[in-house]
Amino acid sequence: MLPVHDLRSETGQIDFGRVLKRLGDTASPRGDAAATVEKIMSQVQTRRDAGLVNMMREYTDPGFGASRVRVGADELAAALAGLDPALRGSIERAIANATAYQQHVMPADPGTVKVDGAELGMRWDPIEKVGLYVPGGTAVLFSTLVMLAVPAIVAGVKPANIGVACPPPTRTGDDPEDDQGPGELSPVVLATAALLGIEKVYRVGGAQGIAALAYGTDRVEKVDLIAGPGNVYVQLAKGRLGGVCGTDGGFYGPSEIVTVADDSANPAWIAADLIAQAEHDPGKCFVVAWQPEVIEAVLVQVAEQLAGRGRVEAITKALKNESCAVLTRDRDEAVAIANQIACEHVSLAVANPAAMLDEIRYGGEVFLGHQTPVAAGDYHAGPSHCLPTGTTARYSSGVSVYTFLKRTGTVAYPKKGMKKQTVADIARMATAEGLDGHAASAAVRG
Repeated sequence: MLPVHDLRSETGQIDFGRVLKRLGDTASPRGDAAATVEKIMSQVQTRRDAGLVNMMREYTDPGFGASRVRVGADELAAALAGLDPALRGSIERAIANATAYQQHVMPADPGTVKVDGAELGMRWDPIEKVGLYVPGGTAVLFSTLVMLAVPAIVAGVKPANIGVACPPPTRTGDDPEDDQGPGELSPVVLATAALLGIEKVYRVGGAQGIAALAYGTDRVEKVDLIAGPGNVYVQLAKGRLGGVCGTDGGFYGPSEIVTVADDSANPAWIAADLIAQAEHDPGKCFVVAWQPEVIEAVLVQVAEQLAGRGRVEAITKALKNESCAVLTRDRDEAVAIANQIACEHVSLAVANPAAMLDEIRYGGEVFLGHQTPVAAGDYHAGPSHCLPTGTTARYSSGVSVYTFLKRTGTVAYPKKGMKKQTVADIARMATAEGLDGHAASAAVRG
């Protein structure tokens, strides 16, 4: 079920140390995965559509053809027309919530400040062309499209300049259902794109999808920045793009949750949150407490609730192999452990979550109180659910309007010219560096 590591014993500390190392290793994969990504991206870069199709055939669908790369406008319109009205309402409200939040955190130009006679400022500008990666696999993650596209649009990226890569279902070629035609994208994903005004949706995924967005192909338009979560191949591909295009700067891999709990929390609610993240297949789930009875109650609830879940096999595997409960000596050690895990989702199921919040230094997103389900952040609350994993919340952040903005500094000296002392300072420093041309460019204005 869920292994328990008792940090009050030396053995428990050693075992949990291994867990932390394994968690951190997910964000720094090497070896075969890196070599595979290198091969895939090279194929797409050099052979364009032919390379993309070849890689899609090798890793996703043996029958994939170039005509399937881009989703047609008629398909997007049909998906929107066929969207269940109740679900459409839910998606539209989620879009509205995300929009309100991103508008709230949208930075404003700070104006100018006068320093040594110069007017100095900074402005924010949106990235012009953006690529969004929406994972496929075992779940239909149309919510991820909302959580990526809304921050981009609020930042000022035009929907017409957004390209979405989303992989069709993986097919082996020997599945009896292959006779029923090629695997297709979820119509809900397509309808969500239409709701957001996005016209460029590509039926590609994996490292080859990232490469297509970054380098461009005959059918996929090259972008300036790529954002989105995905498996290790997707994340490695994003990390390889330095100098080609920008990325979101995060490692957004398998879903994670750490819950810090005391005896005020409802164990059934905690267990439900753990199971919800475990069903991502894989999901990584941690509960940290300093009272043994809290962990025991959560374990009982996990066992009771598990049988009623549709993905019980994946959940069981994730809880057994990727997750654990941690019993600490006291509250302070529990907070320290949560900071070490530096989790994607941090749930503070304690009597005074606001007080503990000040002590949580690392986390992709923090949920205050056991009454606040992590699923609210996944779908509806407002902040993006595209968040750092694999302990990378120590130094990176989740997707927001900031992801799709760039900063530009401005400098303006008055028409009457720079101060003599300013000219002298610039010329003296440039000369000291051996750059007399720089010195002269200032001196000529003195």
